[in-house]
Amino acid sequence: MPRITLPDGSVREFDNPVSGAELADDIGPGLAKAAMAIRINGELDDLSTVMDADAEVAIITDRNEEEALDLIRHDTAHVLAEAVQELFPGTQVTIGPNIENGFYYDFAREEPFSTEDLETIEAKMREIIDRDEVFTKEVWDRAKAVRTFRDMGEDYKVEIIQGLPDDEEVKIYRQGDWFDLCRGPHLPSTGRISKAFKLMKVAGAYWRGDSANEMLQRIYGTAWRTEKELKAHLHMLEEAEKRDHRRLGREMKLFHFQEEAPGAVFWHPHGWTLFSKLIDYMRMRQERAGYVEISTPTVMDRSLWERSGHWEKFGENMFLTQTEDDRMFALKPMNCPGGIQVYKQGTTSYRDLPRRIAEFGKVNRYEPSGALHGLMRVREFTQDDAHIFCVPEKMEEECRIVVELILDIYKDFGFEDVRIKFSDRPENRIGSDAVWDQLEAALKGALEGMGHTDYSYNPGEGAFYGPKLEFVLRDAIGRDWQCGTLQVDMNLPERLDVHYIDEHGEKKRPVMLHRALFGSLERFAGILIENYAGRLPFWLAPLQVVVAAITNEIDDYARKVLGGLSAAGLRAELDVRNEKINYKIREHSHAKVPVIIVVGAREAEEGTVALRRLGGKQQEVLALEDALVRLSGEARSPAETS
Repeated sequence: MPRITLPDGSVREFDNPVSGAELADDIGPGLAKAAMAIRINGELDDLSTVMDADAEVAIITDRNEEEALDLIRHDTAHVLAEAVQELFPGTQVTIGPNIENGFYYDFAREEPFSTEDLETIEAKMREIIDRDEVFTKEVWDRAKAVRTFRDMGEDYKVEIIQGLPDDEEVKIYRQGDWFDLCRGPHLPSTGRISKAFKLMKVAGAYWRGDSANEMLQRIYGTAWRTEKELKAHLHMLEEAEKRDHRRLGREMKLFHFQEEAPGAVFWHPHGWTLFSKLIDYMRMRQERAGYVEISTPTVMDRSLWERSGHWEKFGENMFLTQTEDDRMFALKPMNCPGGIQVYKQGTTSYRDLPRRIAEFGKVNRYEPSGALHGLMRVREFTQDDAHIFCVPEKMEEECRIVVELILDIYKDFGFEDVRIKFSDRPENRIGSDAVWDQLEAALKGALEGMGHTDYSYNPGEGAFYGPKLEFVLRDAIGRDWQCGTLQVDMNLPERLDVHYIDEHGEKKRPVMLHRALFGSLERFAGILIENYAGRLPFWLAPLQVVVAAITNEIDDYARKVLGGLSAAGLRAELDVRNEKINYKIREHSHAKVPVIIVVGAREAEEGTVALRRLGGKQQEVLALEDALVRLSGEARSPAETS
């Protein structure tokens, strides 16, 4: 009979098959009460599951944060579906998966759901939770399942069942009289679901994500373990709305979008200054790190993309154009093939390696219109790409150098909390398993050799040509943003015939590292705007100082101050409008100008200025020369001062 090995290494033996709930009770009444599910040999399952063979088992409680949240959100989605069908008979349920921070469920219903409906549904959900109905799993014959759901008018469920693999069980989960098709697992009962949830919004969604199919209604919700967690999440959403880069972009006169160029940015002078400062900073850091900079064409012949493999793997997302001579060209979705063409000019010796070649390359990718989101998701963007060519023996060392550079750069922008994700070989890939083994070992070795052993895994999420690291930044309000990437690649050098001459005069394939630090510069700019709520660091602010004259009699002195600021390299503007000084201060503060210099008759007479910092109520009076020295020092970027 079963020997159950627990996570602490202890073993419990049973004379008869034992369920997860019985195992928890055998360990102790406290655990039995807290138990939510079990993990059997690594697979999550219901507490009711009976084990009749030896197994490694872990009891899942709400201390297992990620797994507990998954269970809570999954079950809350089921309760949502039951509540909707109780309140609105005739509504069909389709699918209801977990998503980041919550869940959704898609419904087929003629009449649209209203905001008031969401409140009514929430109340019904709480009622269902209070019923404390037991979740029970049943395995049905496929024909019975199809017949049952068809008789119920649940056409979408019938389609799902008919599309299941022949060897997959048809699982049904009941909660009281209501049931649904589901792979599971579930909590023991609805009463174990936290009431720390909220329905957020209704949106349209095509069945199976295909615009050729029927439009459904998607109800989004968020769910957490405790009310405290829910309140924290809702507060974060409120903060996120205040920090929305699209609104701040308008207020700060940075950029705009319009329908004639969907997913492409119209940068205004202040916005382009911000964008340019990011490039200036990165140029300095890259030059110091031994990179050279290139620029490659935006439009290149189809044949190059076919040789690189991008046409096959990425073709549907490429913008194409055909010339009168019937040649097919593509706007580049990635910079790598262009960088390789530069490397291939001339002969490279092993003594010349590593070669670190950087490019601020504009790329174009066809993103669905529904996915576009300000600067965060665009169709045309600039990548701070670099491609490092090195001998195979040096690829782990080069990976380490890149990781150090990335983490140091993020610190300059105030991001200290950075997580690293490792993505290994995808199902759809090029290259042999032996090559992938070598590449994955190099990435892991670099991280672990630097002491970064707490990286997480994204199984199967590597690029089609090599494994990758993703660098995830946590911002001021706790949101995560994936930015930089590092990939190691021995496949593209093979496909595009890249080589170097070794010490014996023979041709060898280099390893190619693909590296982006900001990732998309447009997206990184958006992240910075939201992280700082528009109050960008002084060195990065597109407009650093406004000189505001109290009266028109002081205009000449105000212009003198502006001249001094400009001569000191500061980005400054003059405000000599015939408006009250308090109005000017409010307006420029709203536009997030870091420093407002106020000058009146006294300042003009004494050769001083009054400095007001954004968010501060006090002003500091300094001699003009002292103010220029202080502000010009603050305006230096970290790349200049480090």
